[in-house]
Amino acid sequence: MPANTQDYVKWFRHSTPYINRHSDKTFVVMLPGEAITHANFHNIVHDIALLCSLDVRLVLVHGARPQIDDRLQVADTFSHFHNHLRITDSESLRLVIQAIGEARTIVEAALSTSLPNSPMHDADMQVISGNFVVAMPYGVIDGVDLQHTGKVRKVNTRSLNAALDSGAVVLLSPLAYSPTGEIFNLTFSDVATHVAGAIKADKLLAFVAGNGLSDSEGNLIRQLSLPECKNYLTEFGNNISFDLQQAVSACYLSCLQGVQRAQLISYETDGALLTELFTRDGLGTMIYSGQYEQLRTASIDDVAGIVELIRPLEEQGILVRRSREILETEINKFHVMDKDGSIIACAALYPYGDMAELSCVATHPDYRNGGRAAALLQQMENQARKQHIKQLFLLTTQTAHWFIEQGFVQGKIEDLPIAKQELYNYQRNSKIFIKSLE
Repeated sequence: MPANTQDYVKWFRHSTPYINRHSDKTFVVMLPGEAITHANFHNIVHDIALLCSLDVRLVLVHGARPQIDDRLQVADTFSHFHNHLRITDSESLRLVIQAIGEARTIVEAALSTSLPNSPMHDADMQVISGNFVVAMPYGVIDGVDLQHTGKVRKVNTRSLNAALDSGAVVLLSPLAYSPTGEIFNLTFSDVATHVAGAIKADKLLAFVAGNGLSDSEGNLIRQLSLPECKNYLTEFGNNISFDLQQAVSACYLSCLQGVQRAQLISYETDGALLTELFTRDGLGTMIYSGQYEQLRTASIDDVAGIVELIRPLEEQGILVRRSREILETEINKFHVMDKDGSIIACAALYPYGDMAELSCVATHPDYRNGGRAAALLQQMENQARKQHIKQLFLLTTQTAHWFIEQGFVQGKIEDLPIAKQELYNYQRNSKIFIKSLE
């Protein structure tokens, strides 16, 4: 079998858990006007069609800023901005409506394609647009009247959900109407954020130029909790483009409103959407809600909570006994899951060259359902990859099956680092399990 075919089969098999996870979920997608004119646009549409085929409920919110700019330039009309908001007067509103209408038509036409010998063949996607969003004027800000520039007043969730239940893609434009019949120009990020919160979407997917957020050294940031995202915007918000800042803010606000995950995805990279959704590492930046439970690095203040959590497991012989003094000394090796100030899960990582021992994995009995242990394990694997660890290993006496379910395979004493082999307790007779992180 050719190597490329083997890679495809391996990827397809490993995508199965993600296919199951995303089925019947609701995603809100932010597609900026720049993406509509990009060479990769039709690939994005093909990937959106694939999501529909997998029974993902989709709301697609498109932007149209470059289209509006072009239309105004042709008409020799220029916009003024206040706080990055376009001031839409009566004269330019007509051109704004034309530009947004053109952009919406291009998107809808692309979604309607079903040519043979193309990824859209037999897709038969139904696209529904309508007055699902009710607008209101921004009014006067800092003494500046924004006129026909508006913001979202409410979302008609019942009719929007009915459209999604029918299997259609809901296509929303940054144009909405007020109860008085006036037309308002909105920001597409405002529409997407309000819709995601109103329909309790499972994800907000924001297409951006580039792969996502970068740290101070230029490395891609894979994930940020809500507090970390807020700190990033405070510290680096002025150093990133307004488009990216707008997308990050939309992700942050959506998560504040109950959306569990928001992801930044490149509209320039072919397959970025599928890679982000159907592979473990993805290509973008994920922002996740941590308002109820938080995965974080442990601190000295967590020692008492960890002791309380692991002591019953030590008494049952499931975990090796650790004194409070040892925990205080090794607290920098631990990560914890914090729920309202209580430690409900913990795990430790001890590096040995390019291998590391996963140790002291414990979850409070009241929280062993719901995937919290798996989430903590994922956190530890991410931490290990940051340290360039290639393999994780662990020793266990009573939880072998769970670790096998998480991708670990049984190993031998000879597979352990020499330093760990010398410390192996033959009387305890722990089973050895190993997982490759490459």
